[in-house]
Amino acid sequence: MGHEFSFRDVLTVSARIGWTIEDVLPDGAVLDFGRPFLPETLARTGGIGFLDPAEKRLLNQIRGHEYLAMFGLVEEFILPFVLDHARPQLGGISSRPGAAGASEIPADISSGPRSPGIADRDQDDHKVRALLQFASEEAKHIHLFKRFQALFTDSFATRCEMIGPPQAIAAEVLRHDPLAVALVILQVEWMTQAHYLGSVRDDGDMDPLFKSLLRHHWMEEAQHAKLDTLMVEALAQDRDGAGIARAIDEYFEIAAFLDAGLAAQARMNLDAFERASGRRLTAAEREALEPGQHQALRWTYLGSGMTHPRFTATLAHLSNDARDRIAAAAPAFS
Repeated sequence: MGHEFSFRDVLTVSARIGWTIEDVLPDGAVLDFGRPFLPETLARTGGIGFLDPAEKRLLNQIRGHEYLAMFGLVEEFILPFVLDHARPQLGGISSRPGAAGASEIPADISSGPRSPGIADRDQDDHKVRALLQFASEEAKHIHLFKRFQALFTDSFATRCEMIGPPQAIAAEVLRHDPLAVALVILQVEWMTQAHYLGSVRDDGDMDPLFKSLLRHHWMEEAQHAKLDTLMVEALAQDRDGAGIARAIDEYFEIAAFLDAGLAAQARMNLDAFERASGRRLTAAEREALEPGQHQALRWTYLGSGMTHPRFTATLAHLSNDARDRIAAAAPAFS
């Protein structure tokens, strides 16, 4: 499958757009709690008739905390996965025994013995550097989101719990077929693009600091989506139809596991809302609010990625069946 990007291209762009945590979240940074943190297309709080405007904004801000914390959680499994993919590229050194999925990850997109020429070696060097840069940026994002959570917690003064622990979630995801994991990661990365370009960029009501966090995250994830596209293709290269189908089966297992976590997260968000607002939701209000908020999370983290045209194009490259199975499931997460 031809692309308009390469490992070398991604490195060039990454060098140009590089930023530090201090650039984005400097000492003394202040969140504006008079503004929403998420666009309405993701938060889905604006249409809740029994909440007043201040309460809707409060729930939106709790969703904003969850949004960055959830990215930090997801990147806890992206980081080791990328490192496991990079390891076989390092001078032909084999992956450590027992690494999650490492034994199934090909060292190179091409196969068979060969004598690499200068151009091949140069391409391999760009690949190693790009993958290690990918991992480094994901570690930076995890650090940034932890800094944001600390700032939010200090300012908000109400505990907002998250599903976890992240290590247990990562272990469950990484025990699956590496191609299934790579597809989940690719979906997350294209999802980030859809959220920023489709909802965040032109939203003038959002807190400027939170919006800046999302913009800088998007800038680097745009490059990660390209790298993960190349990883997906490498992982799928020698698979027959049955092998692709098994990976899609495991993709759905991961999605179901994450969806169960999103249902729990929706409940935690409403618990945080009650603590922060001092308002006890009635049983009827909970019954009306919880499914809608769960569906909002499902769209945010699953549906918006499943339907991204670049993600579906990669699926079609794997097989029409893979594309059609995920397309058939996507409406449930809208």
